Amino acid sequence: MLDKRNELNAWDRDHFFHPSTHMGTHARGETPTRVIAGAEGVYITDTNGKKSLDAFAGLYCVNVGYGRQKIADAIAEQAKNLAYYHAYVGHGTEASITLSKMIIDRAPEGMSRVYFGLSGSDANETNIKLIWYYNNILGRPEKKKIISRWRGYHGSGVMTGSLTGLELFHNAFDLPRAPILHTEAPYFFRRPDRLMDEEQFAQYCADKLEEMILAEGPETVAAFIGEPILGTGGIVPPPKTYWRKIQAVLDKYDVLLVADEVISGFGRLGTMFGSDHYGMKPDLITIAKGLTSAYAPLSGSIVSDKMWRVLVQGSDQLGAIGHGWTYSAHPICAAAGIANLELIDELGIVENAGATGAYFRSELAKAIGDHKHVGEVRGDGLMAAIEFVEDRDDRAFFDPARKIGPQVAAALLERGVIGRAMPQGDILGFAPPLCLTRDEADIVVKAAAGAIESVFSKL
Repeated sequence: MLDKRNELNAWDRDHFFHPSTHMGTHARGETPTRVIAGAEGVYITDTNGKKSLDAFAGLYCVNVGYGRQKIADAIAEQAKNLAYYHAYVGHGTEASITLSKMIIDRAPEGMSRVYFGLSGSDANETNIKLIWYYNNILGRPEKKKIISRWRGYHGSGVMTGSLTGLELFHNAFDLPRAPILHTEAPYFFRRPDRLMDEEQFAQYCADKLEEMILAEGPETVAAFIGEPILGTGGIVPPPKTYWRKIQAVLDKYDVLLVADEVISGFGRLGTMFGSDHYGMKPDLITIAKGLTSAYAPLSGSIVSDKMWRVLVQGSDQLGAIGHGWTYSAHPICAAAGIANLELIDELGIVENAGATGAYFRSELAKAIGDHKHVGEVRGDGLMAAIEFVEDRDDRAFFDPARKIGPQVAAALLERGVIGRAMPQGDILGFAPPLCLTRDEADIVVKAAAGAIESVFSKL
């Protein structure tokens, strides 16, 4: 067994190009390879036998938890009966059609159709093309700019990487590309003027958006995209009135709203969708991760009635829409989605995310909220983040070269719990499976407190 593990580690360093990884240190063996062998509930186990509570649900995505036989059986049965057929020119399968209906039944009011892809990145690529198509059909060829936010995450493609507002995803890739623009992130803890209260900061963000629209020309601005709650940018919930104020600006200048719900969709915030949680009124919704709980790759663009009517008008003028993916609405993935959504209902996953999430965040705040190097404990639903500071009174941040966040994440893993060191700040993030129990939440809180004490006692 040891020989096999060593062989896998060597193959990994020699042949496997990992995403979001320091390529040099990994290839040279300076950082360890971890080969995951199995998982059950909220725990994963590697080939060395080390068991860890996955308090990040993979990448925010294993909503119903690991090892759900119902989803595995649905995948196997679909693979035996019909492993694949395309969705072009009106073709469908029972699984893809049924899943579409189930999604629209759960979606916010006013949504009409689902276009399927495989990842959140390709779903947002679809959204960009639909936005441009929509305005061309309406005779507004100049209305093409899309405003995103700094610290937002919307994918890793050329255009979706441009939408993303994190420097890690721009460095040396010649991104962002036009016609993508970025405005203020609703990040209250890092607001430019500490004298602002939340209401004033929400208004500041809305004012900055309106200033950008006016500076660019409202006739050129097509859409605004945002995660209901910032995810990879730091797990940052918006100020209470933020989305209401943003919506008023968008309505004033006829700008579409894209709600990127890749993380928040299907229960993460204690509601089926984050748009419902924050009172957003999107024209497009991006879904992925929680749609299948990552048991199979599947994403979607949910299109509003308003947009759908214009898209139909476009086909009447131009013929079939010239956009498609080979694996759109893949039947195996759709079967996984059906079983997953049924489990979400059967297990009360959405309700548990709300209740256990509130408990988890409260216990985190009690355990470490007064630590002199903890600037903020924040979150919503079953998402939480701890932001570390050198001086909480002056809101002074650590030198990034000291890698405080990664140190705490490593110390947490030593205690058997997986959290995520978030980019562009010393931030430790949590987004566990939505089946997390209070006892499991207590394990995470205890490990986090121990990890923080361990790291800061050595500074």
